[in-house]
Amino acid sequence: METLILTEKEVKELISMEEAINAVEGAFKLHALKKVQMPPKIYLFFENGDLRAMPALVGNYAGIKWVNSHSNNPSIGLPTVMALYILNDPSTGFPLSVMDATFLTSLRTGAAGGVAVKHLARKDSKVAGFIGCGRQAYFQLEAINKILSLEKVKGFDISKEALKKFGEFCLKIGIDFEACSAEDASNSDILITATPSTKPVVMNEWVKDGTHINAIGADAPGKQELDERILLRSKIVVDDLEQALHGGEINVAYSRGLIKRENIYATLGEVVAKIKPGRERYEEITIFDSTGLAIQDVAVAKVVYENAIKKGVGRYIKFFE
Repeated sequence: METLILTEKEVKELISMEEAINAVEGAFKLHALKKVQMPPKIYLFFENGDLRAMPALVGNYAGIKWVNSHSNNPSIGLPTVMALYILNDPSTGFPLSVMDATFLTSLRTGAAGGVAVKHLARKDSKVAGFIGCGRQAYFQLEAINKILSLEKVKGFDISKEALKKFGEFCLKIGIDFEACSAEDASNSDILITATPSTKPVVMNEWVKDGTHINAIGADAPGKQELDERILLRSKIVVDDLEQALHGGEINVAYSRGLIKRENIYATLGEVVAKIKPGRERYEEITIFDSTGLAIQDVAVAKVVYENAIKKGVGRYIKFFE
């Protein structure tokens, strides 16, 4: 028995956004039906960053992602985030594959945004606004554009270079782009916030009725992108309740007592599994609070591994004699 090794370049060629959306949607459904195992994330904290372990079991595959976050890394020529995935056979524990998971992390986060738009956004949505036009914005846009036929993207970013590159990407894939203020970008059918902010970057009066929001940036205690008043007038859907309460977009409002557990409408899995309906009224505001789940990682790693086997991609290492 040998273990399949896959690089980032190979992983990118082995899974499409459509496959990722389908895989992540299926994982969310199994999560709601309590047919997965997913212990809480494990953290190691350092002065300049952290490492996180994210294990999960979904269907016939188990695995764990080991991922860092070090904001100063680019200054020494390393990515801010790097990740590896170990995919195991639950029946024996054998490591079937070790693969790059840096790309997979961005992909599965984007795919989750696509699933949320599918079930929560208005079907006639044509304009997407982006607050934060960095790496994750590209994946969110790709996923959303698989679900809906967007006509226009409005973008805001404090980095002019990031804004310029994202605008060029939009035009390249045939979508009109407008660089604008955060307020103007918030006036959209779908709003994506993908920043590292610890204070609101979207104010309540900027968000019109009928908007769907993918709140992506808040993934740790103290992070926040939305004015708390937006939460109070919205239908809030989380990927995982406990994780969201302590580190998602709702964590600050929850810690201040502004919202309670009962204010959280559903998990996305409950909506996918039709345990609870998604959008019910045209004018309601819906929010998907995305914190990132380990079940998403194993779901996309499964697709990559099975496609690699079919196509004969990668190389094998014998770890055990």
